[in-house]
Formats: sequence, C-alpha cells, structure tokens
Amino acid sequence: MDLKQVDEVIRPLANYHPDVWGDQFLVYDEEEKQDEAEQIVESLKEEVRKEIVVALDASAEEHMNLLKLVNAIKRLGIAYYFEKEIDEALQHIYNVYGDKWNGGSPPSLWFRLLREHGYYVSSGSFSYYKDDTGSFKESLTNDVQCLLELYEASYLRVHDEAILDDALAFTTTHLENIAKDPLRCNSTIRRHILEALERPIRKRLPRVDTISYIPFYEQQVSHNKSLLKLAKLGFNMLQSLHKKELSQLSKIFMTKVLIIATVLDDTFDAYGIFQELDIFTKAIQRWSITCLDSLPEYMKLIYKGLLGVYEEMEEIMAKEGRAYEVNYAKESMIEFIESYMKEAKWREDGYVPTMEENKSVRFISCGYKMLTTSSFVGMGDIITEEAFKWNETIPPLVKASSVVCRLMDDIVGHKEEHQRKHVATTIESGMTHLNTAEVEKVYDLLNQQVEDAWKDINQELLTCKDVPMRLMKNVDNLTCVIDTLYKHEDMFTHVGEEFKDHIRSCFVHPMSVRF
Repeated sequence: MDLKQVDEVIRPLANYHPDVWGDQFLVYDEEEKQDEAEQIVESLKEEVRKEIVVALDASAEEHMNLLKLVNAIKRLGIAYYFEKEIDEALQHIYNVYGDKWNGGSPPSLWFRLLREHGYYVSSGSFSYYKDDTGSFKESLTNDVQCLLELYEASYLRVHDEAILDDALAFTTTHLENIAKDPLRCNSTIRRHILEALERPIRKRLPRVDTISYIPFYEQQVSHNKSLLKLAKLGFNMLQSLHKKELSQLSKIFMTKVLIIATVLDDTFDAYGIFQELDIFTKAIQRWSITCLDSLPEYMKLIYKGLLGVYEEMEEIMAKEGRAYEVNYAKESMIEFIESYMKEAKWREDGYVPTMEENKSVRFISCGYKMLTTSSFVGMGDIITEEAFKWNETIPPLVKASSVVCRLMDDIVGHKEEHQRKHVATTIESGMTHLNTAEVEKVYDLLNQQVEDAWKDINQELLTCKDVPMRLMKNVDNLTCVIDTLYKHEDMFTHVGEEFKDHIRSCFVHPMSVRF
C-alpha cells in the first residue's frame, strides 16, 4: 500500500484519556530549609538507634520485641535511616536461631522479616500453628493479629511449601469472615484487614503501604511516639525531595524510556497500520537518523525522539567510561520493538499463536526485560557488565516478573481490546490450549500462573547470587507496580480515583505533624 493512502484506511484506534499528571510538578519551588524539623529528625533517629541497641542486648525471650521494632520501622517507611542497624539486628536473630524459630512465640513475623531480607529460613516452623491432627488450631480463628501475621508471612512462600499454601487459604477465609462481622472487629481493624486482603505487604509499593500504615499505627495504644513522629517528619522531608525530583524527570533516562515505550506501545497497538509499522521497525533495526525520510510524517517525531534519548545518555555515560551500558539498553529496546512487530504480523494475519509462541514474544513485548536493562543504566559502581549480561539471558527473576506483567495486563485489558482489532493475547491462546470458549477458565489458569510466578520471584530473591540484591530489587519493585496497576482493572490506561489518590498522597499532601 502507498503510504500516501494510509489516512484512508481504518486504524485500530483506542479511546485513551489525556494525561492526568498535568504540569503541577514541572516547577519545584524550593522552600526554606526546615532547620527545626531536621534537628528533631536527627534527635529522633538517635533515640531509635538506642532502642535497637537495647533490644539487641535483650535476652532470647525478648527477641520478638526486636522483630516488632524492625517491622514498625520498615512499615512506617523509615528503614532507610537504619539500614545498618536493621542488617545487624536480623543477622543477630539469624545467628541465634538459624533457619528454625524457637523463640517461644508465633514464627510468622520472624519468617517474613528474615525472608524479606534474603535469609532462606525454613517454613517448618509453621507447625507451631497445627494441632495434633495436623489441622490449624481452632484458637487462631479468634486471634486477628495472629491471623494477619500468618496471612502476610504466607506470601513469602516458594514452591513446594504446602503448609504456607494451606495457611493462606485458612487465614483468607477467616479474615474475610471477621471483616464481615461488626461484633468481631471495630472499623479500624476491619479496614486494616480489608487492605491486607486486597493486597498483602509482599505485593505493595512500600511508599503506598507507609501512607496507609502510619494512621493505623497511630491509633494503636502501644505505639512508639518517637517512631511515629520520625515517620511523619521523614515522610514529609522525602516527599519534598520527590517533588524536586519530579520537576527534573525530563532529565532522567529511565523516565524518558518509559515515556517513549508508552508512545511506542500506543503506536503499534492503537494507531499504526502494518505497512507503517514494518517500515518503522526496519528503521529501528538500522538505528540511524538517515532513516528519517523513509518514515510516515507522524512517526518521524517518535523516531527522532527515541534516538535522541539514547544519544544523550550515551554522551553522559561515555564521560564515565561506561558507554557500554547504553549499548545494552539500546539492544534491549530494539528487541522490544521487534516483539511488537511480531505481534503486528499476527494481528495482520489473524493468527492465534500457541501458548509457547505467545510467551516467547509477548513476555518480551510487556517491556520488563527492556525496563530492567534501562533501570541499570547510570547506577554507578554497583553495576558491572556482568549484570547486563545476566539480564540479557532472561534469568528466572526477570522471566517471572514478565509473567506477572504480561498475564495481569492481558486479563484486565481483554474485554476492551476484544472490541477492536487487536493481537491475540494469552487469553485467546489459552482458550485454544484448553479447548474452551469459557474465558473464566482461562482467567483462572493465568491467575494461578501469576501466583506461581510470585513464588519464583521469592525463590530467586533468596537464592540468586549472580547480581547484588539492590539490582534484583529493581525487578521486584517493577513487579509490585504491576500488581498496583492491574489488580482489578487497567489503571495504567484508565487512571481512576484510587491511583490519583496514590499520586496526591505520595507527592502532594504532607503528613500533619505536631512539634
């Protein structure tokens, strides 16, 4: 088809709403330093450090208090103040108990905190919750706090930990029942339970968790006043820093890649026709500004912008002797766009790929391998070329994260995408695979695969020694973003009030603090 005729064809248009961020963060007016607040923060940090030291020196019978203190620090969002102290505290706990808890109290908090920190402690300690018949103790059903801790711990499970699979089913059922019964819990506890059932700690974005946990913690009679005050002041100081960073997002490589990736996704999925996309992909493979004239007019800006992002970053990294980092990012972007083109070919041909074919292409087109590579660029000395080579192999951690991203995205977007010409997703492939017209059966299959992928992620965070934990957490955090965006609906495409509230809470509204 002559490209001059493309405006006469029917495009696979989608109904996307305008950007919700607006220009509110483009300019940051730096306020005068709050010297009083900073002084209070430093004083409170010293108080908390002393509390940790005291708890470390306590007898073994009191180690649960140390774990509770560490948990509060983490969930209140101030763990970055005490990284060294938390490391020492959990190492001390591990030195005392090894991989089996015998502290004379329930093992759930110990298990969750140690696994979160990379200690592969045994789930065998959960026999504590079983009676002589092998069933969970009836007394648990009346202990909301114990149920919640067991529920949260179960999400740190890996494959073949049946006791934790059973614990999740048991606690979910009883927590749901308690939340429905006003005689068994007050409104504060009910909300806390519902938030946990909606999204366990393991799948939450830490900053969003902090926003909901601070008011809950404040209502607890036994709350630590120093911790609470430090959490609120620390939240506001970090929010101020984030506002400054948001005003500079246009200068940050990862942000530019995300923006470009979104434009590319819309171009391939909801605007471009096959002939245009083919020309564009070939131009990307050549990666040269000389290809510009061969492109349709609307694609020229996209192509020029894409090349410009990587050229700018390459100049910066070359000064540090690390230009190779951008080369890996560029190759990953090319692979990403090539996967889009394969999907476009399937859409053009009306082809429904097998489940395996779908995985080989659409687990790349979800973008998480490309985004992981991009997130590594410019991280400094913690990054080596081996880390980029590790990601290039699509290691189990990146693969599992991509599974979560692709399947959750396909499930929530299926009904809308089905209303226009769209590439066959894992839903259609699943229906063929299961030989069924019942889409709910496919949803069930894919949701189970998502949960299995989370187990894979947990396993890799505990056992993978190929790259530092700091880099693996990049992948883990990207996975948590997906659970936030795609749990029930596509909040990336259609931003609702819940996500707008997250934006306002994280970046607009400070915490109220009494000095």
